Formats: sequence, structure tokens, C-alpha cells
Amino acid sequence: MADQAPLTVSALTLRIKQSLEKGFPSLAVVGELSNFKQHTSGHLYFTLKDESSQISGVMWRSRVPALKFRPQDGMKVIVTGRLSVYEVRGTYQIDVSTMRPLGAGDLQLAFEELKNKLAAEGLFAEERKRPLPEYPERIGIITSPTGAVLHDMLHVFKERFPAVALVFRPARVQGAGAAEDIVASLADLNAYGKLDLIILARGGGSLEDLWPFNEERVARAIAASKLPVVSAVGHEVDYTIADFVADLRAPTPTAAASLVVPDKKAILEILRNSGYTMRQAIASRITMNRKHILHLLKSYSFHRPMDLLRRHSQHVDELSRTMMTAMTHRHELAAAHLKGVEERLSALNPVLVLKRGYTIVRKEGAIVGLRSGLRKADAVEIEFADGRARSTILDV
Repeated sequence: MADQAPLTVSALTLRIKQSLEKGFPSLAVVGELSNFKQHTSGHLYFTLKDESSQISGVMWRSRVPALKFRPQDGMKVIVTGRLSVYEVRGTYQIDVSTMRPLGAGDLQLAFEELKNKLAAEGLFAEERKRPLPEYPERIGIITSPTGAVLHDMLHVFKERFPAVALVFRPARVQGAGAAEDIVASLADLNAYGKLDLIILARGGGSLEDLWPFNEERVARAIAASKLPVVSAVGHEVDYTIADFVADLRAPTPTAAASLVVPDKKAILEILRNSGYTMRQAIASRITMNRKHILHLLKSYSFHRPMDLLRRHSQHVDELSRTMMTAMTHRHELAAAHLKGVEERLSALNPVLVLKRGYTIVRKEGAIVGLRSGLRKADAVEIEFADGRARSTILDV
């Protein structure tokens, strides 16, 4: 030992790193999460422990989106990955590739967690769900281009309401990349804009098969859609997060096609009933008018129209005389009232008062009504009936 050259800390750490990482290239570990933290960088840091030991763990940001649940302290999990050494601190840790909870299935746990989260945000509230148009003209369909779903839906549309126009946007509905493709499909059909609603459909399958419709990004894309969205995923017993967020949940894709368009047979029956009702109404109106015409033909006015015209002309003359008499009376009353007003105004005319010997005294242009308004040597103007004179007050 004394003859060996000493190692640097870095060299020793590198040897330990190489030894451990080669010795444990892959492993699976069961333990309880503690000190869990998601860094601002997006990486997950935590401690995995049991009754007597603990080990650090890290999951890099690129692997986090694959998680189907939200890790929390105290949760028992199974992680897979490899052993690595963090040379800066000389500590070893598990470089985690996957993580899933123990107990309940990880997908079911993730489903319930996201369901509770979105429900608390109000994305499932009935008041935010939009009604579907009664007679849609254009419908967008998002589903796989292969399989029986699209064929079955087209058959239902053709049978029930062939007048509707369909815009098909093919999308992956299972496996890697399906959630991203569904989100892009919703964005494309919303951008197209010339639609009344969108149907999001796929056939039945296991929880894993239907998982893209349980992704949070798909749920938020449905909620953000400007067009009403009908979720038709799986069989009647299958429920996905998309079903809860959508404006309408259909038990199957073919049921969705039946729900969003009316039945042409029912429409034709309504038209037949409306035509019958219109014919009955027209026939009734014709019969009523015929009776009215027959009544007119039998009436006195039809056979002696001049007599009827003269009688109405005489009535008009009587009304004219009555009107002229009333107008003359009203004119006489108005003239008498006007004369009375003129006489009262004349009595108040100040010129007539001046003619009776009275005068008006003004000082500085203002009328002096009382002696107290004058002072010795005031210059005043006296108005008579035939003119004015200036004067000076000698004494008061």
C-alpha cells in the first residue's frame, strides 16, 4: 500500500463510478418516497427508503411526461433504472427511467388523480357545456383512418341524415404520440372553422388502449375548443377523462352519429304532417271565404249598392254639419276669451295711467317708487304722458 501512488479524489470517484455503474447497469427497486421535489429545471429529485436504509434518486425532465401519476412523499413506488455516481459530491443515486405506484394500478391511480384535479377546476361543470345544433350542416370527425369505427359512423350518417357534410381528420388514437395527434387534430378542425361540432371517436379497448383520452393535454384541448365536442370513446361501460370534459358523451361512436343528427324519416314524417295541416287550413279558409261570398251575394247592399252609397253619403253630410257647428262654437268661445284678455291688458297699460295725470320718476334709469329713494340734489327724470323732463330735487 505504501508503495502505491496516491489517487486523487476525482480518480477514486471515477473508479467507484465505473465499478458501480458496470455492476448495476439495470435494476428495479421498491421503496417509499421522501424529500420529493420537482426542480425548476423540470428534473425530479427524491429519496427512496425502507425501514432501515435510503438511497437518492433522480428522474430527468425528458422522462417526466411518461409518468401517469403525481409522486408524493409517503407513496410506495417501484422504480427502474441504473445506479450512477454523482461525482461532484461523491454520492451514488438511482438514475430512474420509470416509476409506478404500488397497490392500485398506476393508470387507474393517474386517472382518478387527474379526474379530481380537473373537476376541482370546473372543467366538468354542466354550465360550461354547450348545446349542440339541432340541424348541423358540417361535422368534424377525429378517429383512426383504419378500423370499423369510421365506416360504422359513415353508415349511420348516410342512413339518418345524408345531407350533412363530414370533414374527416385522421389521427392516431392509441399508443405513442396519440395524445399529441389528438390535440393537433382538435386544433386543426377549430382552425378550419366551417364546422358546427366535432366528434372525437375510437372503439373499445383496455384502459391502456384508451389512455390517450385520459391525458391532461387532451382534456384541456377539448375544454379550449371553440366548437362543441362530442366524446365517443370505447364501449358504453368505458369512461375516459375526455367524456367528462366534452360537451356531450356518447356511449359508442355509432351512438354519437345518431345523437348529433336528426333522423330523416322523422323529418319526412314532420313534413308530411305539416303538409296535411296546411292543406286542411287552406281548404277551411276556402270554405269560409266561399260562405262569406255567398252571404254577400244575398245581401241588400249587393243588389242595391246605390241606396247603400246614398245612405252613407247622407251620414257623411250629417257628420260634416255637426263638425262645422262644433268648430264655429269653439271659435266664438276663443274670440270672447281673447277679447277679455285684451281688455285686462289695456287696463294695465301704464300710458293710460299717465294720461290721468300721474308721472313716473326715474333716478339713474331706475324707477323710484318711494320718497325714501330720493336725496337732496338728486338728478331725476320725470315721465309724463306726452314726454319726459329732467329735474333736480331741492328738498325731501
